[in-house]
Amino acid sequence: MTAVYPGSFDPVTLGHLDIIKRASRLYERLIVAVLNNSSKDQVFTAEERTGMITELCVGLSNVEVASFSGLLADFVRANKASVVIRGLRAVTDFEYEFQMALTNRSLHDEIETVFLPASLQYLYLSSSVAKEVFMLGGNVDSMLPPEVEKRMRLKTKQNQYNIKR
Repeated sequence: MTAVYPGSFDPVTLGHLDIIKRASRLYERLIVAVLNNSSKDQVFTAEERTGMITELCVGLSNVEVASFSGLLADFVRANKASVVIRGLRAVTDFEYEFQMALTNRSLHDEIETVFLPASLQYLYLSSSVAKEVFMLGGNVDSMLPPEVEKRMRLKTKQNQYNIKR
C-alpha cells in the first residue's frame, strides 16, 4: 500500500522527519509530497526542499520524495496511493486537518487520511516556529536537522532570505 505525506516542509523539521520515519514503517511505499506553492514566502525552493528531504531519508528505502502543485487528491490518485498521512500536534491541528481530510475524500472517495500524533518532544514544533527562533538567533538544534540549519545559514549569508540576525 502506498501512502503520501504532504506538506510545505519549509524548512523540514525534526518533527517532520519523525513522522516520515514512523509512517515508513507502516506502509510499503511512502511518498513525501513537497508542495510547490510559489505564492507563499518561502526560505527554500521546492527543488531545494525536495533535495534536502531526499538526502535526509537516504536510509529509508521505501521513501520517495516528489514535489507537486495543485490538488493533493489529484497527486494521490496519479501516484496510485490510497492513504494521506498527517501529523497532529494539538487539538487545534485536528479541526483543520479533519476538514482537509473530508475535502480530499469528497474529491477522491478512495482516499483515507491517517493521523499520526507528534512525538512528545515535537508537540510544539512547526516550520514557522523553527524559522522564527532561527531568525531571532535562538538555538534550533532540537528543531532542525544540522544540514537544514546549515543551509539556512547559507541563505542568510547570501541574503536570499530576509533573516535579521
